[in-house]
Amino acid sequence: MKKSNAITHWFLGIVLAGCSLAVQAQAINFPHINTTGYAEVLAEPDMAEFSVQVVMVQDSAEQAKQKTDKVVDDFLQQLQALGLPREDIRSGNIQLLPQMHYPKNAKPEQKGYRAVRKVKVTIDNLEMLPKLLDVALKSGINRIDKVQLGVKDPSKYQAVARSEAIKDAKLKAESIAEGFDRTLGEVWQVNYQSPQVRPMLSRSMAMDSSERANSYQDTTIVIKDRVDVVYKLK
Repeated sequence: MKKSNAITHWFLGIVLAGCSLAVQAQAINFPHINTTGYAEVLAEPDMAEFSVQVVMVQDSAEQAKQKTDKVVDDFLQQLQALGLPREDIRSGNIQLLPQMHYPKNAKPEQKGYRAVRKVKVTIDNLEMLPKLLDVALKSGINRIDKVQLGVKDPSKYQAVARSEAIKDAKLKAESIAEGFDRTLGEVWQVNYQSPQVRPMLSRSMAMDSSERANSYQDTTIVIKDRVDVVYKLK
């Protein structure tokens, strides 16, 4: 009985596969042309996100927590004093881990506790970015993870890129059809996958404040789009 079921399933699989191939062959059984349209739009960044963190190693977990929380609290107060809304500042929970030392030819030893706490800030005024990073470092923040520049309304730029990609696909198809003495017909199929919603650009932090300020002003973000189109040929 089991052998009969296996044969039946195998036979059905061949039949279904054959039907699928037949449908595909029938579906493209006419003169056609495949084209891909590409487009890029340059946008000036008008917002930024940066992530920082505090790392403290102390003899006790309580000391590590207190010192880490103090640095973060001082930093948050300074950000709000500069006019940043609280909803644009996200501080994470503290992480406490034993700080281990691994000497040669000896057992591992615990050397206090390591506390880590992260803060992420979003701003819509890029001129403030170098100052805020300096404030972070002066507050006791000892690590800047990354700075990401972006645009607040990426859909506006994405719509332009999409429109240009469609034009590019059509122009290519018309040119190729003309080259083969054919006329471009109607669109038969369009394959499109929307790209990422929020274009961002990460920047290195290995520079001083004045260099960072200039680099942010000179930055452009490339927003790309593509569309695959199948046209019928007359």
